[in-house]
Amino acid sequence: MKRIVAALALAACIAAPAIAELQIGDIAPDFQVEGALAGQRYDFHLADALKKGPVVIYFFPAAFTQDCTLETKMFADAIEEFSSYGATLIGVTRGNTNRLREFSARTCRNRFPVAGVSKETVKDYKVSMAFSPGWSNRTSYVIAPDGRITLAYSSLNPNDHVRKTLDAVRALRPADTY
Repeated sequence: MKRIVAALALAACIAAPAIAELQIGDIAPDFQVEGALAGQRYDFHLADALKKGPVVIYFFPAAFTQDCTLETKMFADAIEEFSSYGATLIGVTRGNTNRLREFSARTCRNRFPVAGVSKETVKDYKVSMAFSPGWSNRTSYVIAPDGRITLAYSSLNPNDHVRKTLDAVRALRPADTY
C-alpha cells in the first residue's frame, strides 16, 4: 500500500506544472539573455522588445525532447500570425542549453529566437518544475507593451500553448496596427 501511495505522489509531482505562475495583471520581471536565432548569437532584452509591441515568452523544459520539439514547431508555424499583431516571440529554457543554436535553426526553423535563462529568471517567473527544481516547466506568457501579464498558461501538454497565446495577442489589438 505504501508503494502505491508513493507512486501516486510521484506521478502527481511529475504531472504537475508550476505551482503558482505569475498572474494576469502582474508586471513581468525584466530580463536580458543571450540566445540563438538561426543558429547565430541573439541578444534579447524584455524591456526593449516591449517597446515594439506585445511579447510572447514560452518556457519549455528542454531542447530536442519530443514535446518541446512539437511545441516549438507549432510556434514556428504560427510566427507570421504573431508578427501580424506586432508580437515578439521567444522560447526559453533551463534544459539542454548547450544545443540551443542547433535547436534555433532546426526546430525553430530560423523563425524566432530561443535562449537558456538563469535559475533566477525561472524563479522570477514562477515556472520551476516541481520534480526538477531550477528547470523550467511548460508555461506560456503574453505580456502587453506596458509590461503586464495578459496570459499565463501552464500545461506540460504542448498542444494548446500556441492557440491560447495567439488568442491573447489578438485580444490586445487588431492585426497590422502596430
